[in-house]
Parts: sequence; C-alpha cells; structure tokens
Amino acid sequence: MSEVLSFSQAYRRLLAKTAALFLSYLAVAMSLPVSSIYVIDQLHYGNALGGLAVGITFFSTILTRGHAGRLCDQQGGKACMSRGLYLYAIAGVVCLASSWLAGQPSLALGVLLAGRLLLGLGESLAIVGMAAWSIGLMGPAHSGKVMSLVGMGMYGAFAAGGPLGLLLFQYAGFQTLMLACALLPLAGLLLIRRFPGIEPHAGRRESFLRILGRIGKPGAAVFLQGVGFAGLGAFFALYFSSRGWAWGSLGLTGFGVGFVLVRVMCGHLPDRVGGARVALASLAIEAAGQWLIWSAAAPGVALLGAALTGIGCSMVFPSMGVEVVKRVPAHLRGTALGGFAAFQDLAYAMTGPVAGLFADGFGYGAVFLIGSVSAALGMATVGLMLAERAPALEGS
Repeated sequence: MSEVLSFSQAYRRLLAKTAALFLSYLAVAMSLPVSSIYVIDQLHYGNALGGLAVGITFFSTILTRGHAGRLCDQQGGKACMSRGLYLYAIAGVVCLASSWLAGQPSLALGVLLAGRLLLGLGESLAIVGMAAWSIGLMGPAHSGKVMSLVGMGMYGAFAAGGPLGLLLFQYAGFQTLMLACALLPLAGLLLIRRFPGIEPHAGRRESFLRILGRIGKPGAAVFLQGVGFAGLGAFFALYFSSRGWAWGSLGLTGFGVGFVLVRVMCGHLPDRVGGARVALASLAIEAAGQWLIWSAAAPGVALLGAALTGIGCSMVFPSMGVEVVKRVPAHLRGTALGGFAAFQDLAYAMTGPVAGLFADGFGYGAVFLIGSVSAALGMATVGLMLAERAPALEGS
C-alpha cells in the first residue's frame, strides 16, 4: 500500500532527492573538464582521444535513455535512481583504476573509457528515475516543479563541479578526484535510502519508437532550445577572443545566473499557466538573446545576450516536460521521460561539431545566428502544439 503524504511532506522529500541528485551529479561534473586533461597530459594522447574521453559519456547517455525509462516503468523510480547512483560510484572506481595502469597508456585509456561509459548509463538511470519517482509522489499536476528541481540539481552540480574538479585535480591529483567521484554518489544514496518507492503502474507496453512519436513535438522544442546553450558553452569565449574583447568567460556566468534565477522564481509557472505557453515565451527570449550575441557591436551587448539566453533556456525543459507527462499514461511515464531527455542530449552532442563547421566557414558569430534561428523554429513547433489544442478547447 502506498504511503499517503501531505503536500509539504512530499515537497520536503523532493528537496531531499534534489540534494541527493546534486551531490551525486558532482561525480559527472567534476570529472568532465579533467578527463581530457588526464588523457592528453598524463597518458600522452592527442586532442581527439581527449575529446572522446569527454564525449563518450554523453553518447552513452543518449543510447541508454530508453533503457532507463523502461526500467523505471517496470521496477519503479526509486530502484532506477538508486541503480544509477551505484553506477556513478562504480564508474568512479573504474576511472580510478585507470590511473593505476598509467604505465600502460593504451590499457589505461581503455579502462577510463569503460568508466566513462558506465557514468553515462548511471546518468540516464539517476535522472529519469528521480523525475518519474518524484512526479509519482507529487502528482502530474506538479510535474513542472519536479522537472525544474531536477534541472537545478543537475546544473547546480555543473556550476560547482567544474571548478571543484579542476582544483582537486591540480592540488590532489587524478586519483583523489576519482575517489571523491566514487564517494559522493554514496552520500546521495544515504539521503534517499529511507524514502519508500512507488509501485510501478500496470498497463500495456508500447515500443520506444511509438512513445517517441507521442512526444515528438515537445522533444523537438527541447532539441532546438539546446542548440543555443551548447553553442554558447562551446564558442562564446572564442567569439570574444576573435573580436578582441575581454571578459568572454563572463558569458557562462551571465547565462548561469539568468538560468538559476528564473528556475527559482518561475518554477511553478508551467503547472499554473501551461507548459506550452511558458515555453513559447522562453524560446522567444532565447532567440532574442542569441540574436543580440550575433549582432553585438560591443561586448556588453553580447554579455546581455548571454544572460537572456540563460533566462530563455531555463524553463523550456520543465515546460515541455509537463506536456510530455500529459501525452502518456502513467505506466509509460518513465519511458517517455527517458526519450524526452534524449532529445536534449542529442542537441548537446550534435551542436559542437556542426556549429564548429559553420564557425570555420563563416566565423564564430554564425554559431549564435544558428542558435537564434533554432530557437525561432522551436517557437514554431510550440505554436503548432497550441494550434492543435485550440480545436479541442473550442469543442469542449
């Protein structure tokens, strides 16, 4: 029998799970900037393999989102999240083992890549499991709030984990860093261990491709939103350098401040006014921000564009997540959320290489023009969702 909780009790548990996700996701964020440095400086391989050590985790995440969703639907969100956190810890140990084999660089690289693949699988399980578990606990009416907090846990870990990982690597070495990455997920497990899970819902299963068809438009909107964020992260500092401007590093700071402030202040809006409406306004702000960066004649204007990009990107994922939850029955929710997250993963994986080709041919500013056009296409996609809904509302 499921435990009956008041809203305040359920919300406190959601906050505890967000804290667990933050602590555990540090294992991803802290290792992200260090993996390529380790491969290049300590194993003495080139930039291509250094980049592979970073990117293979995201590749693994994309490929395993569907598996994570099915596991969540079949065994429950808590089991899925817990398994993901265990895999985080195991991945840290495997990457630690790579350092013991540094005298055999090819073997050390292979072990590191295996650990990074496990980390990607763990990320799929942890994120999808927490989202489905929390929506089951809070109820679909609060799915926007849940998705907002999932994002805050992840992006908060990214903001803190990158600098922390580099400091640990610089002053304590790769082994100490990987040991920390193995232990932090165990702290997350301690936070959630006493919370009971929710029994999975019974119902007829559908193929992953069929479920992707149900959520195609919200997924496409999130994909198109992700182009602006990925392009800014990869090329903003290079854009400033090419223009002879200082303070390019403040672009991600402005983005992050805008992103977090909007999540904190507006996390309730998708549940209150509708996910599609919030996403439409958000994508318009992102398009304007990316346009400002592209057309900027002075660094201050470009930095304002970066902040607007953060403000615009902030609520698209939780807003479209609300729409995804509406489009599938409860017993398919985990699979749908897994597929939905894969759209954003795909944007992050594809934008760097594709935008880099445009930057080579047309300059770094072209990256942000692409981001602006992508956000505008996202607006058109959300507009189609609203247009499809209008006849149904008129007939009700």
